[in-house]
Amino acid sequence: MAKYSEKAGEKVEKTMHEMKEGKLKSGTSGKKVTSKKQAVAIGLSEARKEGAKVPKKKS
Repeated sequence: MAKYSEKAGEKVEKTMHEMKEGKLKSGTSGKKVTSKKQAVAIGLSEARKEGAKVPKKKS
């Protein structure tokens, strides 16, 4: 299991909450996100941009 920083975990928690409320949108198309995996990926991506400790993306 990958270890993420506390800040990254909070970011993922926030994006999951937004997805469940129906407010989370995809960055490219602007459509609503319905997949849990996609919500987690968005949260980790945002955490990565803020400089949190998150492993590199898999290609």
